[in-house]
Amino acid sequence: MSVIVTDAGFGPDTWTGDAALDLPSDTPPAELEAALGAELVRVDFPSFSDGRGFTLAAMLRRMGYAGRLRARGHVIADQYAMARRSGFDEVEIDEALAARQPEDQWLARADWRAHDYQSRLRG
Repeated sequence: MSVIVTDAGFGPDTWTGDAALDLPSDTPPAELEAALGAELVRVDFPSFSDGRGFTLAAMLRRMGYAGRLRARGHVIADQYAMARRSGFDEVEIDEALAARQPEDQWLARADWRAHDYQSRLRG
């Protein structure tokens, strides 16, 4: 079972629409246009050290994707703010990761707009 992480914390998967479009982290940019009509796009993170999904999310948002965008897989709490800044709405993790990194660790990064590099420079 999966745990969905949002700025409000942990929750269940509430997706009830048609099938989601799954994108591997090595999806070529030229193939992203096919995702623009999907209601939910899930970008896979095969490893926490594989940051290509952040680039795909930012590219999708710049292309005008307005649907639900989910990072899925090995995203850790320390990466939550980056996930949100790059365009993801939510993160899908497994129960084992949720047990190792409880909700409070994710919530500590939920104020992702206030704790970015530029805000610290202006502060």
